[in-house]
Amino acid sequence: MDALRFLDILGFVVGLIYLWLEYRASIYLWIASIVMPAIDMVLYYKAGLYADFGMAIYYCLAALYGWVMWRRKTPEAPEAPSSPQITRFPIRLILPTAVALAAIWFAIWWLLAAHTNSTVPITDAFTTALSIVALWALAQKYAEQWLLWLVVDLICCALYVYKGIPFKACIYAIYTLFAVFGYRKWLGMVKLREDDAVGIR
Repeated sequence: MDALRFLDILGFVVGLIYLWLEYRASIYLWIASIVMPAIDMVLYYKAGLYADFGMAIYYCLAALYGWVMWRRKTPEAPEAPSSPQITRFPIRLILPTAVALAAIWFAIWWLLAAHTNSTVPITDAFTTALSIVALWALAQKYAEQWLLWLVVDLICCALYVYKGIPFKACIYAIYTLFAVFGYRKWLGMVKLREDDAVGIR
């Protein structure tokens, strides 16, 4: 088994663990978020997906940020800092988030087109930019982060098939399905918290 295939399979296994932890809104998803991109950095570099390689570095740093954010104590749960308080994506943030996404996409595309031999600069840049936004939304515990990942997962699934890393494509196909169920689950968590708040009043 060559190194590329081994890394592809190993990333697949860790990715499944991460996905289950995210679905359950477990704080330990951030541990998997450190291990998985460490594997992906080597995999993506060997496959020539340079934006995804850079994204893996960002994932490691963002995982630390996410861990800190999810560990913060809240007035509602001062003794349980690891209990996530899932909320909806604020309407006021839609426009600035879209603008930020477009700016990040353009910047990454320019870097890939001008300074690498990437054969898929537009697609690679878009999935990387949207992943940056989605990971931020996850750290903020917005339920709609699942919808952002749904788009990323669909595109990445096709991209990785094209690039010849089938196990990575397979995990993203599974991610796509889980994104639908995860979104429904997190919405249910939001509704439960809101109902509890009404009951307290």
